[in-house]
Amino acid sequence: MTAFQETGWAKINLALHVRARRADGYHAIETLFAFVDGGDAIAAEVADADSLAIDGEFADGLSASGDNLVMRGLALLRDLYGADRVPPLAVNLTKTLPVAAGIGGGSADAAAMARLVRRRFLPEIGDATLARIMSPLGADVAACVASETCLGVGTGEELSAVPGLRLGGTPVLLVNPRQPVATGPVFAAWEGIDRGPLFTGAEPRAGLLGARNDLQRPAIAQCPAIADILLELGALRPWLARMSGSGATCFALFDAAAERDAAAVLLAERHPGWWTMAGALK
Repeated sequence: MTAFQETGWAKINLALHVRARRADGYHAIETLFAFVDGGDAIAAEVADADSLAIDGEFADGLSASGDNLVMRGLALLRDLYGADRVPPLAVNLTKTLPVAAGIGGGSADAAAMARLVRRRFLPEIGDATLARIMSPLGADVAACVASETCLGVGTGEELSAVPGLRLGGTPVLLVNPRQPVATGPVFAAWEGIDRGPLFTGAEPRAGLLGARNDLQRPAIAQCPAIADILLELGALRPWLARMSGSGATCFALFDAAAERDAAAVLLAERHPGWWTMAGALK
């Protein structure tokens, strides 16, 4: 049988406001999710038993066991809908996005696995239902299911559209210093100061320019290279440059693809050790 394929689109947080620490140990946030037209690749075909193989630039150190979020997502759907509808699959994950990088990672891959299974075996399931099923795997998974620009509140899993913010096709450059950043310690180091909500009284793009990532300071304390990247990106005159998620990946949005491409070339010359990906927002 020919393998069927799906993409784990790179996620970025255009803004991330931390509002409070919750009693359950999580944080109340407001974040604007967006997605890039590139990411990890998943291919699968029906087999006698489930299996996962991982290749690609960032495959080293990833577990191919049942604990991998890709296989956990597959297991969730099979447990709910039965093995007669969701058969065993031989899965291959090509990992092109850096790990522990603030751009979706395992969440995007789990969501891609879910979309792949839905398209082939469970076409009646809508995005909202699929997001609800996958949400136990992580706060970002719900947004990654549809992989469309949206506002996330709560822990990030309560999603709504932002109709006035039309960013599809915006040229974007992602930059990572090839240093993983652990999410838990970054959230734990948040200062505990509520600096206000997203977009209050503002036109969406103007509000985005006035927004922030409240995890940027604690992430830089863990990975100082983030500050270097932001400094370099700011000098290239994008209309927005910010850290994504809990780091270490940063992004820059440009008005023209030629500006993005020139920035990518310049950064590659100055910092050949950094990882970059040029694309456009979906």
